[in-house]
Amino acid sequence: MNVQKTDSALIMGLNIAGVVVAYTLLAISLYLSTDVPLSTKGYWGMGIVLLTLSLINVVKYRFDTRALEDRIRQIEEARNEKLLEEFVGDPK
Repeated sequence: MNVQKTDSALIMGLNIAGVVVAYTLLAISLYLSTDVPLSTKGYWGMGIVLLTLSLINVVKYRFDTRALEDRIRQIEEARNEKLLEEFVGDPK
């Protein structure tokens, strides 16, 4: 069985850096915007945090589903291989 790793440390690092930069720029813009009341800033901040949590959950569940499908496929392949070995090895 040939298992390939699709993500690399560089890609993960770039994604993490992008998220950090986005949050930093958002925090700076919310902090420096004097036209927006503090309650509105808090509402925007909560929305962004909850959106981030939701996106993390979506990615986790998609990853879990893919891992489950791969595991089921591996079990089916092993079962089929065993059936073929039994059929070929059984002289009648």
